[in-house]
Amino acid sequence: MITLKDLKTGKKARVQEIVGGIGLRRRLESLNIRVGKEIRKVSSLPFHGPVIIEVDRCKIAIGQGMAAKVLVEVLDEDTPHGKS
Repeated sequence: MITLKDLKTGKKARVQEIVGGIGLRRRLESLNIRVGKEIRKVSSLPFHGPVIIEVDRCKIAIGQGMAAKVLVEVLDEDTPHGKS
């Protein structure tokens, strides 16, 4: 598992765990980001810019700190972080 922050741009992943308090979990759930949900990382801006992800055909921007607390499993098997 890797963090959403470390996921390569354009790759799909499934949320495995959210490492944070109840406030963070509720905030992410309100954005439809929850355990078991498939997401795709659209882009990431350097220097603490937002991480843009796609969930159910909707693009959502979250901060790098939040993205670092979302653990994902890569679904694309042809990547260095994917399953072998």
